Formats: sequence, C-alpha cells, structure tokens
Amino acid sequence: MSYEPMLTVRLYAIVLTALLVLTVLTVAVSFISLSPASHETIGLLIALVKASLVVLFFMHVIHAPRLTWLIVLVAIVWLVVLLSLTFTDYFSRNLIPHMPGH
Repeated sequence: MSYEPMLTVRLYAIVLTALLVLTVLTVAVSFISLSPASHETIGLLIALVKASLVVLFFMHVIHAPRLTWLIVLVAIVWLVVLLSLTFTDYFSRNLIPHMPGH
C-alpha cells in the first residue's frame, strides 16, 4: 500500500482563497483601460494560474503517480497544438487577397 499525503482543510482554504482573489483580479483588470491584446493576455495568464491550481489540488494531481502527470502533460501539448492551429488559421486569413466576384 502506497503512502498518499493528505491535503489538509487549511490548504484547501488557501487554494480557495487564491482562486477567489484571482477571480477578483480578473474582474478588476477588466475595468482598467488597456489594449485588447493586453486584456486578453492578462486574462489568459490569470486563467492559466487558476486552472493549474484546480488541476493540482482539487483534482489531486499534485500527489498523483507519474502516469497521471504524463496524461496531463499530453493533454496540455494537444491543447497547445490545437490552439496553435486555430490561431494560425485566424491570423493568416487576411494574407490571401480577396478577389471581387469570387
């Protein structure tokens, strides 16, 4: 039988507080006058931190075996591949000149 360290209620409360603070930060940043790209970048970075906290603590990946870490890593790689293909398509749409009448 393997030893699995237990996550304490105090740790869950700290993670929950961090998630709530990050949510408030997301809303606060939305009221700051920045460029749209800055808003998107900051929002995605905050979302990445929040998703990492949820996966690590609430999904118990932090104490999971290596196979679980490998599965999470593969999922992240596939997400990056899919987002890269999506953004490549989106940003390259204006590179092809539009022909009138076609």
